[in-house]
Amino acid sequence: MSTLVTWYKQCSASGLCVRTLADWSRPQNLSVQSLNTQYVLRWDWAGDQQSTINGTLTFTAQYLAAFHSRKASHKQIWSTVCVDVLERRCDFTDAGLGYHGMYLLRVRANIAQQFSNWTTINFCPDKEACLGPPSSVKLTSVKGDLEIVITDPLSSNNESMKTLVPDIYYLIHYWKRLEDYQKAEVLKTQNNVVTLSELDRWTWYCVRVQSRYDFYYKTSVFSDTHCTSNEGLTPYWQIFLYFLLSLGLCFLLVLLVWFIFYKAFEFLKSIFYPNVQLPPHIQELWLSDSETPHLLPQSSGSVWDQLDTSGAEADTVLDLQICIPEDPDTGGPSRHGSGDSGFSSTEEDSSARPLSDTHTDTHTDHRCRTHTQLSDTHTDHRCRTHTQHREEVHDGTLEICT
Repeated sequence: MSTLVTWYKQCSASGLCVRTLADWSRPQNLSVQSLNTQYVLRWDWAGDQQSTINGTLTFTAQYLAAFHSRKASHKQIWSTVCVDVLERRCDFTDAGLGYHGMYLLRVRANIAQQFSNWTTINFCPDKEACLGPPSSVKLTSVKGDLEIVITDPLSSNNESMKTLVPDIYYLIHYWKRLEDYQKAEVLKTQNNVVTLSELDRWTWYCVRVQSRYDFYYKTSVFSDTHCTSNEGLTPYWQIFLYFLLSLGLCFLLVLLVWFIFYKAFEFLKSIFYPNVQLPPHIQELWLSDSETPHLLPQSSGSVWDQLDTSGAEADTVLDLQICIPEDPDTGGPSRHGSGDSGFSSTEEDSSARPLSDTHTDTHTDHRCRTHTQLSDTHTDHRCRTHTQHREEVHDGTLEICT
């Protein structure tokens, strides 16, 4: 496309002529990219003209309410949004354009205090702004059904677009994940919470949602696809199995705790009460009331007493047997000294006893006394020896020798 540039020579009062820009190529292909309440004006500018320009190329963008355009040009008050911007775009989101209003948007090129003509377009957000998809979609399984929670599209001020467009509704597509999405079921609704029932149990389903506004035939892109499993009701056998597993785990936990306490108790017991025990006779000595250590148990004293008594009795019986003479006539014990014979019998025996008998009695009496003395001496010696031994063994032990 040929570029028409017309230069005029204007002569100043001094007669000098200056070249000025009377008509220059304007920005072209103006368009507004809008989504909900976000508006961005874009344009193009011929690149071959930029090489002929000496200086920095900038752009200026303005807007005017459509009903003010009926006024005279000098009474029109345009609001400037972008001034001397290098980019070929201008954001009108925060310019305060009403969603249901009609506006005129214009832009021009600037260079070295020279300006091109304005390029203007009409813009109506309610009619031309695109509608966005739901800001979020949540999919959950509830008692065998799928619950879809839809959040409305949001404006630039984070407000629901339903406040600006109340007639927005949603188109829901849902299908089994193993199947093609082209076989999806379709559901229309204006509600933000939708429940899908009569679905197969324990099956994965996928859902996507689209926003629509039929007055200007606006449709948004689909939201992201969300998939979840339709769990359904839990079978009774599965509940019982879970119960058994939890019971087994609790039992194992209790058993583990008991085992830990048991091992700890055994360890402490091995420290304070070791398994190595003293012999029984040493334990008896250790538990005795006496402060002096015992080499023999206390009960051994009774054994020694019995032995001493038995020995003394045996010696006494032996002395009696030796001291009692035998009767030469009968071969038995002599009746001499018997209490039953009487005095007359004693006198008769004395008169009739021969000399040999008198000698025998004297010898016997002497032997009896000698043996008695030896026996007493032996017993006394043994008693003293034993008593000394007992005193060495255990201080305080008493031995009675008769």
